[in-house]
Amino acid sequence: MKKVDEALVSHLSRDEMQALLDAPNPRQVSGIRDRAMLHLAFAAGLRVSELVSIRLDQIDRQTVTSIHIMGKGRRERVLPLWKETTAALKAWLADRPASGDAELFLNAVGRAMTRAGFEYILAKHAATAAQKLPSLADKRITPHVLRHTCAMHTLKATRDVRKVSLWLGHASLQSTEIYLRADPTEKLEALAAMAPPSLKPGRFAAPDKLLAMLKSIGRSTNYVE
Repeated sequence: MKKVDEALVSHLSRDEMQALLDAPNPRQVSGIRDRAMLHLAFAAGLRVSELVSIRLDQIDRQTVTSIHIMGKGRRERVLPLWKETTAALKAWLADRPASGDAELFLNAVGRAMTRAGFEYILAKHAATAAQKLPSLADKRITPHVLRHTCAMHTLKATRDVRKVSLWLGHASLQSTEIYLRADPTEKLEALAAMAPPSLKPGRFAAPDKLLAMLKSIGRSTNYVE
């Protein structure tokens, strides 16, 4: 069987992710919506299909402290939300048009946000963020990069790949192992656990035959001189 090389997952640092979250204009309705989308996509580690298909009845509109996700293969999960994500969603719900489709995120004409629509929004704000943080300019930022970023940050915070798997809604741990390969901390901890062999200090004791031979060579040398 031919072995297929797997590239390491691409993800954003904490500063890069913060710059992206800060890019939308909070004084515009579209900016409030975009910030809520970016916060939720990152904090919940959502696939883009999960993000754009979320309906209003999948969140508690009073507290907005958790969200019910219908994931791939109809696997469901309920995730608690950070207070920053809750605040961003509450701001959007306050300005969200009352009419329109049942989905949480709507476009300018009141229809459900599409995958292409979110990809466009993400690219626009990534370009804005890159003006303040140049390292972003060298990265291709896709919706799945936000999911990878959530996974990597969750792994570093919990040190438990099983929790990452549950958070992302993976069918098995095998899908989550890619994040272990991308996290250098895991490798450093493994290296530290492998103590190098220690050598006990001591003096070299020459065998009697070797000492006798060296004395014999010494007498012969003195005779010749």
